[in-house]
Amino acid sequence: MKSLLNIIKGITFSVAILAAVSSCMARKEYERPKNVVDEKLFRTDMLPTDSVSIANVSWKEIFTDPILQGHISKALENNLDIRIALQSITSAEAYLKQSKAAYAPTISVGPNYTFQTQSINTQFGQILGERRYVNQYDITGSIGWEADIWGKLKAQEKAQLATYLGTVAAHKAVKSSLIASVASAYYQLLTFDSQKKIITETIAVREKNYETTKALKISGTVTEVAVQQSEALVFNAQSMLIDIDTQIQSLENTMSLLMGEPSHAIERSTLETQKIPIDLKLGYPAQLLANRPDVMQAEYSLMNAFELTNSAKAQFYPTLKITGSGGVQSVDIDHLFSVNSLFASVVGGLLQPVLNKRTIRTNYEVSLANKETAYLNFRKTVLTAGKEVSDAIRVFSVQDSFIELKEKELNAYKKSVDYSQELVNYGMANYLEVLNASVNSLNAELNISNAEYSKMKAGIDLYQALGGGWQ
Repeated sequence: MKSLLNIIKGITFSVAILAAVSSCMARKEYERPKNVVDEKLFRTDMLPTDSVSIANVSWKEIFTDPILQGHISKALENNLDIRIALQSITSAEAYLKQSKAAYAPTISVGPNYTFQTQSINTQFGQILGERRYVNQYDITGSIGWEADIWGKLKAQEKAQLATYLGTVAAHKAVKSSLIASVASAYYQLLTFDSQKKIITETIAVREKNYETTKALKISGTVTEVAVQQSEALVFNAQSMLIDIDTQIQSLENTMSLLMGEPSHAIERSTLETQKIPIDLKLGYPAQLLANRPDVMQAEYSLMNAFELTNSAKAQFYPTLKITGSGGVQSVDIDHLFSVNSLFASVVGGLLQPVLNKRTIRTNYEVSLANKETAYLNFRKTVLTAGKEVSDAIRVFSVQDSFIELKEKELNAYKKSVDYSQELVNYGMANYLEVLNASVNSLNAELNISNAEYSKMKAGIDLYQALGGGWQ
């Protein structure tokens, strides 16, 4: 036992010396790359005056329609992508716990039975002259421990932590995207409803005009050509109604899928009652690092690659491992638990790689390449975020002017329809002018409806682009 204590003291002394040496070679700590985000990331004249950003506002304050809120809540609860993301978090959390357990020693214990007999035809068998039988019983416990001298285990733990946080950020990204998708689909449905109403009213007007044209033909004011063209306009509007109904049902199916339900009709309000209370408070571009889940995930991937590089570099240095075993061992089971049956062994050693077919260097070089790739992906994600914000700002800021011009265009076309129809009634114009004015009027009215949706969609995109939605 005294010699065993001396061995343990010797190993402890070696560990202390190596720890002192390793203090000069501590693993590098991660630092965020400089100049990843600059204040010109957003292409806009609306420069931030403070740090307030709409991204910090809950989605319930942005989407105030109670019916829409119900759909979003149901999607967050049932959506399959959300549930898959949650399973990824569970898996990453398990790996994180495993990496933390790497510091603890491995311990195993169990009983064994060994039966052995030698060959008589061997040199040893010839010496004995007869076959011997040996039965051996033992209960052995073993322990193994690796000292984290160069920070390899610490780097692996940090890498797993970054992976775990990355899955959490991925879950946030899925949540943000899901909320935006449900809201966009909902507003698109309301737009289709509005357009369906416009088309239905147009069909009624064109049917009335068709009857008027037939009467004008009887009176000799127009020809059969005008009658056929007028009837064609009715058919055109009726086909548009079929198409809009198909789009409505297809979009309802999409929303049902987002909510994790079989396809069904979607409850909704009207387009006229909608208003997204968005105040264009952008905040500073640097806030994307804290608000955008995809940017956070990209940085966690960079942190993971950085720590794996630390771990790969530590493979070049010696590894200190301590192993031990002990228990009871006897050829007679009746004496297995006797004091004389006790045995123990402790082994401590340093293993320095010398030749290993270049495996360690290859792993290190690959880790450096992966780290550079992760950095480039991080940088690309930030630039993409800036582009999405810039695009959304542009679309949102011009929609009011666009809608105003389209409304003026619609009023002009409506007057054109009235004037041209009156001229035709008096035989002073070609009916083709009425047809053109009618088609242009319908298109202008539908364009206004689309512009209203584009404004709401741009508001949603801006909210999501700045990192809102998952709060």
